[in-house]
Amino acid sequence: MIDTRTWGRQLLNLGYSLYVGVPCSYLKSLINYAINECEYIGAANEGDAVAIASGASLGSRKAIVLMQNSGLANALSPLVSLNYPFRIPVLGFISLRGEPGYPDEPQHELMGQITTQMLSLLKIRWEILSDDLEQAKRQLIEADREIERGGSFFFVVRKGTFADEPLKKQEVSTGRNAAKKRKEAPDQLPSRYDALTVIASLADSSTVQLATTGKTGRELYEIEDAPNRLYMVGSMGCIGSLGLGLAVSAPEFDVVTIDGDGSLLMRMGSLATIGYCHPSNLLHLVLDNNSHDSTGGQRTVSHQTDFVEIAAACKYETALYVHNLDELKSAILEWKRTKGLTFIHMRIAKGSKSPLGRPNIKPHEVNQRLRSFIERRRLAGKTENSP
Repeated sequence: MIDTRTWGRQLLNLGYSLYVGVPCSYLKSLINYAINECEYIGAANEGDAVAIASGASLGSRKAIVLMQNSGLANALSPLVSLNYPFRIPVLGFISLRGEPGYPDEPQHELMGQITTQMLSLLKIRWEILSDDLEQAKRQLIEADREIERGGSFFFVVRKGTFADEPLKKQEVSTGRNAAKKRKEAPDQLPSRYDALTVIASLADSSTVQLATTGKTGRELYEIEDAPNRLYMVGSMGCIGSLGLGLAVSAPEFDVVTIDGDGSLLMRMGSLATIGYCHPSNLLHLVLDNNSHDSTGGQRTVSHQTDFVEIAAACKYETALYVHNLDELKSAILEWKRTKGLTFIHMRIAKGSKSPLGRPNIKPHEVNQRLRSFIERRRLAGKTENSP
């Protein structure tokens, strides 16, 4: 067995202080160590965990993803359509439930047979983590080199690899919803393009804007391409979690995530995680046209979903419904003045700008440009604050 605390210190020495994951009994000791000694974010599901860790990576913070191998299927979407095209590396620890030759529950049988094959198909480098500490250290050094090169690396963890690490008493974060405003007037129903124009105009040198999959990112790009923006491709539903990871790793920036109704409905559990972490520098906007606009305009169920009430119940400090562009502008300006985790819901018209192009910049170039923007602003901030 590996002494878990010694292993944790090895990770910490390499800069890994943030853990994001979903529990597994094979990984419980490492998770307990993370909770006891580092920072741990418990995600609603494995895909969200990957997105949170990816957001942290954008903020230049090394993060670790922990998951049971059954959850690898849930993480497929961000791994193939976020991490791969954007070249965002994550270090993962994935358990090997259902390992061939070892009795386990029936639901793990098939995944146990194909876990390593799936990682290979995902073009993720992986190794079975040795239970010999010295050998494991050598594996970790190589894994960290892969991360530094921009590639992801997963350790596959067998049962009994980590020595027992008791969980200390956990501190419970208690957020609260201080302000809630529901729909109380007719909707203006502006176009998405007009709403995005307002949002884009309010960004300053300390603002990062993350736009969700589909027409949202494409329209934001057409309004004005800028180095402080990321246009999501694929990984639908992950923009809120990506924003959370960036917000906790770059607290000096205002992080604005621009979501859609179909996207939010797909991974609505992320609201609970965001509300629990309650980063004061995160603004979560939802532009709701009650449709999957980029796939033909099929209706979503957002017409009967009270997003503001849900966000408030998840302890967003402020949850607002805005009815028009003037209210949208006022709400964003108020957030920039007072901060606090804020959720804004606005209904918009169906349809999009026509013709509508696609970004000419590649996802991995967007990633590198955004990282450079964050690094430059940090250096400028240090210079401004130096005596």
